[in-house]
Amino acid sequence: MTYVVTDACIRCKYMDCVEVCPVDCFYEGENMLVINPSECIDCGVCEPECPAEAILPDTESGLEQWLELNAKYAAEWPNLTTKKDSPPDADEFKGEDGKFEKYFSPEPGEGD
Repeated sequence: MTYVVTDACIRCKYMDCVEVCPVDCFYEGENMLVINPSECIDCGVCEPECPAEAILPDTESGLEQWLELNAKYAAEWPNLTTKKDSPPDADEFKGEDGKFEKYFSPEPGEGD
């Protein structure tokens, strides 16, 4: 098992999860984070920290596409080990549906 970041993170990118992760398995894209499934130790401390409720265990049904997306972009995006400021408009996008189709960017973030 591992945890995955879903499209609820897109344009919110709160990063509270990064601060608590004991193995630094978060990777930063331009407008979302992903978890490297091979580095995640399934401890679950990140899940309750996410204000957008974007982090879920991959044992929940229907998350296969998110597991694939997390694995793909964790291999391409830079590692993030320190919490940064969220985008100033993050709260405006919290809870919005269809964010992947509207806003997803494959571009990398800055990382540490």
